Parts: sequence; C-alpha cells; structure tokens
Amino acid sequence: MNNRIREYRARFDMTQGDLARKVNVRRETIVFLEKNKYNPSLKLAHDIARVFGVTIEEIFIFEP
Repeated sequence: MNNRIREYRARFDMTQGDLARKVNVRRETIVFLEKNKYNPSLKLAHDIARVFGVTIEEIFIFEP
C-alpha cells in the first residue's frame, strides 16, 4: 500500500510531529507510514484522512 501523507502534510504546512500529535501516535509511526514500512489500522487511516478533510482512499492507495 502506498500513501500520499507527505504530499498532504506539505499542502497543510505540517510536520510529521504535528500530524502525529493530531492523530495521537508517535512521530516515528508517521515516518514508517510515509516510507510504506507500516500499514495503518483502519482507525489511524480514518484519523489521518479526517485531519486533512479527505477520504481514506485519497490518502492511501490500495494495490492488490
């Protein structure tokens, strides 16, 4: 699974730490997500999408 977290963070002028605080995870979790080394729980994916005001599908690209 790929994602567009870094792109959305840039649009909102947000650091990894800022996003981590908003979704109540450690900054390292955001680092791993952006490097595609970690797949988020549905709750975390929802929380991240909500921060940016978009759907989960706009942030996370599910590939078979």
